[in-house]
Amino acid sequence: MSRTLRAAILVLLVASCGGGSNSRAPRNLDDACAILAQRPTYWKAMQKAESKWGVPVSVQMAAIYQESKFIGNARTPHRFALGIIPMGRQSSAYGYSQALDGTWEEYQDEEAGRRARRDRIEDATDFMGWYMHNSTERLGISKFDAEAQYLAYHEGRTGYASQSYLDKPWLVEVAAAVGARAVLYESQLAYCR
Repeated sequence: MSRTLRAAILVLLVASCGGGSNSRAPRNLDDACAILAQRPTYWKAMQKAESKWGVPVSVQMAAIYQESKFIGNARTPHRFALGIIPMGRQSSAYGYSQALDGTWEEYQDEEAGRRARRDRIEDATDFMGWYMHNSTERLGISKFDAEAQYLAYHEGRTGYASQSYLDKPWLVEVAAAVGARAVLYESQLAYCR
């Protein structure tokens, strides 16, 4: 075996084992302090988004938990025809915030520019702050109301305004869980700050 081939195999092995923190969730997702202690860059990114957009860290954290479990390269599952033929992903949602392609492009055009990436926590939290700030401006939703913010985030502002979530009892339950998690995270953050 040539030296070049051996080196290439070694590089591939090391690369396949790495994965990085972007592809793994923090260890204890029920403890805001543990999450931020394990990933200090999250704290800085969320504080920056809170300062810029006024969306509390606890609301950002609860939404990210629901959307991606803090996995930076999260994607929606594949769809299958006849249970076996891959038909692509369920949606274009990607990254910490699970932002759809069109909404992300709107954010890039209005706010962040083309270098912003959905799998970078700084950009994902800024995106969430931007989106929730606009939901407050357009729909009057409090930035502290994680449940309503999540419904507008999931359904889009038009869907929220038309109350499309009322036809989805499962989504109303998920939004209530997001609201409860934001309260939990807020109480925890008061002690670890």
